[in-house]
Amino acid sequence: MKSFFLFAGLVLMGHFAQAQVTKAPAYPLITHDPYFSVWSFTDQLNQSVTRHWTGSEQSLVGLLEVDGKTYQFLGALQYPSTSIVAHAENNQPIEVQYTETKPAEDWMVPHFNDVYWNKGKLPFGKGWDNKWNTAWNSKNIWVRRTFDLEDLDIDQLILQLRHDDDVEVYLNGYPVYFCENCHTKQLKEYPLTDLIKSKLKKGKNILALHCQNPVGNSWLDAGFAKQTRSSQSNLAIQNSVQISATQTSYQFSCGPVKLQVNFLSPLLASNLDLLSRPVSYISFGIQSTDNKIHKTKITFGLSTDIAKNEKAQMVDEVAGKKGNIRYLKTGLSAQKVLNKVGDDVRIDWGYAYLATNQSKHQLKTLSQAQLMNLVEGKKPSTESGSQDFLSASWEMNASKAPQQSSLMLAYDDLYAIQYFQKNLQAWWKKNFASMDDLLVKAAQEYPSILSQCKNFDKQLYQEALQAGGKEYAELCVMAYRQSLAAHKLVRGEKNEVLFPQKENFSNGSIWTVDVTYPSAPLSLRYNPKLLRGMVEPLIYYSESGQWKKPFPAHDIGTYPLANGQTYPEDMPVEEAGNMIILSAAICKAEKSNQLAKAHWPTLTRWVDFLVKDGLDPANQLCTDDFAGHLDRNANLSIKAIVGIGAYAQMARQMGLKSTADSMQNIAKKYALKWMEMADEGDHYALTFNKNNTWSQKYNLVWDKLLGLNLFPRYVYEKEMAYYLKKQNTYGLPLDSRKTYTKSDWILWTATLSDKASDFKALVHPVYQFMQESPTRVPLSDWHETTNGKQVGFQARSVVGGYFIKMLEKRWNQPNIK
Repeated sequence: MKSFFLFAGLVLMGHFAQAQVTKAPAYPLITHDPYFSVWSFTDQLNQSVTRHWTGSEQSLVGLLEVDGKTYQFLGALQYPSTSIVAHAENNQPIEVQYTETKPAEDWMVPHFNDVYWNKGKLPFGKGWDNKWNTAWNSKNIWVRRTFDLEDLDIDQLILQLRHDDDVEVYLNGYPVYFCENCHTKQLKEYPLTDLIKSKLKKGKNILALHCQNPVGNSWLDAGFAKQTRSSQSNLAIQNSVQISATQTSYQFSCGPVKLQVNFLSPLLASNLDLLSRPVSYISFGIQSTDNKIHKTKITFGLSTDIAKNEKAQMVDEVAGKKGNIRYLKTGLSAQKVLNKVGDDVRIDWGYAYLATNQSKHQLKTLSQAQLMNLVEGKKPSTESGSQDFLSASWEMNASKAPQQSSLMLAYDDLYAIQYFQKNLQAWWKKNFASMDDLLVKAAQEYPSILSQCKNFDKQLYQEALQAGGKEYAELCVMAYRQSLAAHKLVRGEKNEVLFPQKENFSNGSIWTVDVTYPSAPLSLRYNPKLLRGMVEPLIYYSESGQWKKPFPAHDIGTYPLANGQTYPEDMPVEEAGNMIILSAAICKAEKSNQLAKAHWPTLTRWVDFLVKDGLDPANQLCTDDFAGHLDRNANLSIKAIVGIGAYAQMARQMGLKSTADSMQNIAKKYALKWMEMADEGDHYALTFNKNNTWSQKYNLVWDKLLGLNLFPRYVYEKEMAYYLKKQNTYGLPLDSRKTYTKSDWILWTATLSDKASDFKALVHPVYQFMQESPTRVPLSDWHETTNGKQVGFQARSVVGGYFIKMLEKRWNQPNIK
């Protein structure tokens, strides 16, 4: 095994020569699926607690002791918080003043007269098992809570908050916290600045909250806590971070020792067996910088929170062994598999693993207090009690020659999804009887996997660079792991590939058509089997008779239960156009009409609907449903027209000449009619009502990529010239109604032009957003173009749409000027 670790170390040390992305809104560490996904939300790896993509803590901790001095290089450990202004959850109900009628503008300041407001008790809510104390059924609520505080000796002030949906929080009239297009299903803690802390007064204080809930369940509860800050004097100095498609690598200085840490999640889309394995590798390399030998010890910790949805849940820890693999695993004491659905939730069934095949690694469980003692250089505590972390520690001598070691993190979810009432397992389980067996194989194959990933990372970057330039290449690098990790590769009952995605922070749906549509370019480029695994289950839903409407469903449920649509409203033209276009794209990528032949009656029913209702769509939602209903949507009309043309293309490939000619003629006629209906002189309108409006016509890109030639080139050119006049600092707005945008659509819109200068001009502001966004979360696809702030959504699969330019180059080899 020595040669294995030497090889791994050499690859690790060489990774820093492959600079790709060095700055991101958040940094992917462990990325496999919607549940097994851990990120660093800060530029410095030791600046904050690592988190699940939802923002909940899933702490990874790394310490390096050098000649008796300890340096923290990974994560952040915090002392427990202590309540100073109690929240109501799990406590006595708390009386407050509230109103559901919009108050005066100064409603949040201390001197505001709330005597005529209603009296109620936190928490407020609707639904959520009816555990609230005061019913809240309106769309808005304003709350004022008076509390007394005598002791202002507070190191770190913490806001404790649970809200559904949008919320704004004030302390004595000063803004404390604001969150738009978001909600939480559990109480979360938010550290506040010293400036906010200074607004506290001895005696009477006012906590003021405004929460909105336009649809669904509601909740509002809040309080304050205090916390002792941990020491910042023992942090390793981070010298660099570099992200490639499958790896995130860091370099640190720890006194006279250089430390390199590499996180590898081998998501190679072309290799389904490897893509499905829920095993990440963390490699550590140390080297003396002064030519002296230094005694070192590495300690790595994995929080048991990784197997919980809520911190209070109880877990068990078990040690195990298989061959030369030793591991610790953790999971809930009481397992309820596939028991939770929804958006802001984490897995609480199955087991997380910390594994090694090195005899020098000592595996044991530690409490947070024991780790805190190590961080602060205190003697190790021998306390018993809560075992919060699975840990591995080992000693190495740092010398001039690099020394290396590696660990594996894995997650066995037992069952991945429920698919029309049948529980299905992840794809990897068709090859392995247990996680023990997978870990043995994963360790054996690590040198090969690392080499494959390094080669793939280089190839992806170079291809993206050639297709769209350096900034485009960096966007694709950041999008790759995020997009794939928003899916789960599942084995169907007939051994078919199922590849459902979760609508991360948009509503938690599973197998959403209008999320598959924007994400498709990545899978079309690297493995169209994955796109079939997104498309065919929705076709099956219609063909089974469970969905009876003449257009496709919006989704098949709420993740991880895929038992039928749960979204409250249909998107008729949107989903019909999406499914036909995606089917044609799969046929093109596979160079086969097998998919079309297998489902021709269903595709025919959908295209008949588009012919009837698609040219001038009635008032309805489209994929941009957050923008609201729209009547006579010109971009949605394009989708219908391109869908009809895509159907004609598939019919021609199948030898159905008369059908192909008929549908081609309809699509051509509709395109000409569209140009007349949408024309506003120097551009085309948002709706056929015109009124000096505009919108991105990103749906046109499939007319170009599929080679349908329904719209003349001057349509593209006129739109592009107009778009270039409408850009803001962080991107081209979605349309004339708002200044926010969708970055995936910008990349599609940019691909309408064959001019490299146009493409790069539209890509540059999106790249700036990635570099400068003040919102530190996994890449959001919905942001404000004026200030770069996230509007909503994060960690979604739709950023796979960034690969549209690479797909175009691969399919058509355009002459980029």
